[in-house]
Amino acid sequence: MNANPILLQKKYARVIERFSEKAGISLDDALDFFYHSEVYSLVREGISDMHCMSDEYLAEELETEYRKK
Repeated sequence: MNANPILLQKKYARVIERFSEKAGISLDDALDFFYHSEVYSLVREGISDMHCMSDEYLAEELETEYRKK
């Protein structure tokens, strides 16, 4: 299923902001990490309806991926 691109951009902004807070990193660093992450790839491709997951869930997944790298 494909999500509305405008709604996805708004979701990305919320997730990046939450991830920045959780990981204790700047918004610039969070933005850079997000757009190079596996989470972003899954959301963008609509895999497993990741775009339907909550902002908090996606931020936690990003934090997990960030801690592994």
